[in-house]
Amino acid sequence: MAAKDNVLIIANRLPIHRVRSGRHARWDTSPGGLVTALSPILKGSGSGWIGWPGGTTGIRTFKHDGMRMIPIHLSSSEVEQYYHGFSNATIWPLYHDAIRTPTFNRKWWKPFVDVNKRFAQAAARVATPRQRVWIHDYQLQLVPKMLRELRPDLRIGFFLHIPFPPEELFAWLPWRREIIEGLLGADLIGFQTTADARDFSRAARLFTSATGTDHALRHKSRPIKIDTFPVSVDSHEIERCAADPHTIGHAQELRRRVGASRRIILAVDRLDYTKGIDLRLLAFEELLRRGLATVDECVMIQVASPTRETVSDYVEMRTTIERIVGRINGEYSIPGRVAVHYFRRSIPRRELVAYYAAADVMMVTPLRDGMNLVAKEYVSSRLDHSGALVLSEFAGAAQELRQAYLVNPWDMDGMVRSMDIALRQSRKDGRLRMGMLRMHVRRHHVHQWGRDFMGAMPE
Repeated sequence: MAAKDNVLIIANRLPIHRVRSGRHARWDTSPGGLVTALSPILKGSGSGWIGWPGGTTGIRTFKHDGMRMIPIHLSSSEVEQYYHGFSNATIWPLYHDAIRTPTFNRKWWKPFVDVNKRFAQAAARVATPRQRVWIHDYQLQLVPKMLRELRPDLRIGFFLHIPFPPEELFAWLPWRREIIEGLLGADLIGFQTTADARDFSRAARLFTSATGTDHALRHKSRPIKIDTFPVSVDSHEIERCAADPHTIGHAQELRRRVGASRRIILAVDRLDYTKGIDLRLLAFEELLRRGLATVDECVMIQVASPTRETVSDYVEMRTTIERIVGRINGEYSIPGRVAVHYFRRSIPRRELVAYYAAADVMMVTPLRDGMNLVAKEYVSSRLDHSGALVLSEFAGAAQELRQAYLVNPWDMDGMVRSMDIALRQSRKDGRLRMGMLRMHVRRHHVHQWGRDFMGAMPE
């Protein structure tokens, strides 16, 4: 995407957040998969980004890193009902295979509609004639239709970063027709995997008047293209960071602190029930219990970024995880050798690359995930082709990274076996696997993802 594309992005959040230091405040790039994927593409392009800045205080349009930031104001009740309610207590669990039972609260529907309408109206005001508009993710599934009605001249794309559920699960949603028709306002609808695209097309034909195939639908005399665009990372930037002497020194210091001879098992997640953190810790506990490894030989580092900490499901999950960590450390740690290092905080990206570079085994074992960019970030950081990736078959990344050690995170014996094999893999086998993984990620980087999606939109 070149500067002339001047695409307008619409996402639930702006790609930045306010950081305070004493009396001063600045805007800084936010963590998260969407920002990680889009920021490298859009910086300096003159593009605009419509999103909620967080909080409930109104902020005017401003520029940051060459991008025009167009904030959308949400009231405290809208944050509760549109965001925590319908988006994250209804859609999020439903689209993640109902790992947690979704809540269908009809009082949340109107705020969801109202906020989606506000995003669409903002886009209609600022978009230039026939501009390309790229709408992102599950919180804004009604925006394509609303924007189409306000500005039929625009070329509209929508990309879903999380999975789309099978039709028998999607059928639970009382507002299933409205959601599908909202998405059908786009010219192009993109998904992470072929299965997601297929499930959406089947739901569209089942619950609306749409006709067509898994890749091309027609609704109200309009053609809609359905396709797969697996999101990726800026592999070249991660490689540059991994090669930086400061990063190399930090990685060496990490290894020294935990014990230079110990193998490091690393996991990096948001603190979310879809990530399978508890099952992963239980598998590590079982590895130690069976004597397949000892705390002298290996250590687990679990980084868990806080999220939605006021929601009861997340509070309960955090308590469970911390209880498991305490039990493992209480039973297996010895002086100078802690079994699990658990960090409940976000780690800056450059520092995170040092963790990737230090780790012998990367555990990416979500119960369900649209893609999971951590897996690709780890692969990009392994400049010497060392290391092993244990990857859940229920992450979208598993469709691409076939040379990883694929595992069913619900299978405790399989998790322990995969962890053990990854720890003991031969240097030759490890280099072969990682070399193939790195080749794939380098060929399918985030810039190519952006070009592929924008190139598939109508001229």
